[in-house]
Amino acid sequence: MDRKKKAARYLRVYQQIQDLILQTSDPISKMSTIIAILHHKFDYYFWTGFYHLNDAKLTIGCYQGSLACLVLESKGVCWKAKNTQETVIVPDVHKFPGHIACDSRSRSEIVVPVFKGKNVMAVLDVDSKELDIFDDIDAKWLEKIVELIY
Repeated sequence: MDRKKKAARYLRVYQQIQDLILQTSDPISKMSTIIAILHHKFDYYFWTGFYHLNDAKLTIGCYQGSLACLVLESKGVCWKAKNTQETVIVPDVHKFPGHIACDSRSRSEIVVPVFKGKNVMAVLDVDSKELDIFDDIDAKWLEKIVELIY
């Protein structure tokens, strides 16, 4: 996808999400709405969901796509994003040390930490069947989108 078109689509999606989630203060409702919109607005999204920090584990929250791993324990892309408190883009998940393959069709991934204050409460995880599909535009807009949750 052309970078200008991608940025323009994210702007429209961001505005749609912002308008919709103003109706509630519930973070789970907000996350569910975000997932539904993102998953259906970007054709390169294969799996889209949130993992929540729960008893020192990342546990699945709302998602769309194939069956997910229910619990992630201390390794993988989601944990790297949680531990570094930064967005992680992986061009080829099969080359990422410690990658957790919930679905072998996933080829690239982006994970964005979700903050409440200074604490990471969850991560947004998006997988694609395409190699090297995520970039700084995805990172910038997904970071802005998850800031709307808390």
